[in-house]
Amino acid sequence: MGMRDKKRNQKRVLARRTAAPRSGEGKDFLPLEDGSGKRTRRKLQQPEEPENTATVVYIGHIPHGFYEDQMKGFFKQFGDIKRLRIARNRKTGKSKHYGFIEFESPIVAKVVADEMNNYLLFEHTLRVSLVPPEKVHPKLWKGVRRGFIPIDRVTIERKRHNKDKSVEEHKKMVEGIVKRDEKRHKRIQAAGIDYECPALIGISQPSAKKIKFDEN
Repeated sequence: MGMRDKKRNQKRVLARRTAAPRSGEGKDFLPLEDGSGKRTRRKLQQPEEPENTATVVYIGHIPHGFYEDQMKGFFKQFGDIKRLRIARNRKTGKSKHYGFIEFESPIVAKVVADEMNNYLLFEHTLRVSLVPPEKVHPKLWKGVRRGFIPIDRVTIERKRHNKDKSVEEHKKMVEGIVKRDEKRHKRIQAAGIDYECPALIGISQPSAKKIKFDEN
């Protein structure tokens, strides 16, 4: 092979190298042909994430003592808080250890959900997540402005007990007292106890019963 053939082969090799795509090219591009027949390359479009519009954040595993005032003082460092609610027992008013916070900005809500999830607070690991707008219950914020007012069960029961009773209600009450007293006498007798039960005051019934047990 002469010098001319060697030079000719070198030119062919260089032409093939320049025609081949470089490493890393051609993966994110697709060859397309325009109207003139020339090939062009277009970058693959990545699917865009949907815009976050959620402003309500769910918070679970809330520790004891971390209530409305404490939560508002802690989470306001992230941004302005619009509304806040902790789920409570209607009878006792005790916390159910979960609640919701609504922020003014959805960006702030997203930051709180990302940064505060699995956060250790008073030996409790918080569970924080965004609540989509379509899943927010329409009655979630009902009465949140006036705060939680526990029901005074003692006052309600006192009024029910002290109210004036009709003749039928009084008769029914007396029958219940007598029936419970008879059951008590039977339990004492079945236990083998020699005890004279006193008569009920204010209720017409036979004289006090003498309960004795048979030693045999």
